[in-house]
Amino acid sequence: MKLILLLQQANINEKIKNAPDNGYLIGVWIGYILPFIVLVGLAYLMYTRAKKRENDL
Repeated sequence: MKLILLLQQANINEKIKNAPDNGYLIGVWIGYILPFIVLVGLAYLMYTRAKKRENDL
């Protein structure tokens, strides 16, 4: 698992070095951060629904 993370990090750093302009750089950053934001949002949604269900009982 650590090997995959290291390979992904190197790939992103390489993309940033070879970025033709700032628009591409922003796109790479959004593509890197967006999955984490979606997962956090999903976890929060599940937490609030479980908390609401617990309070209804």
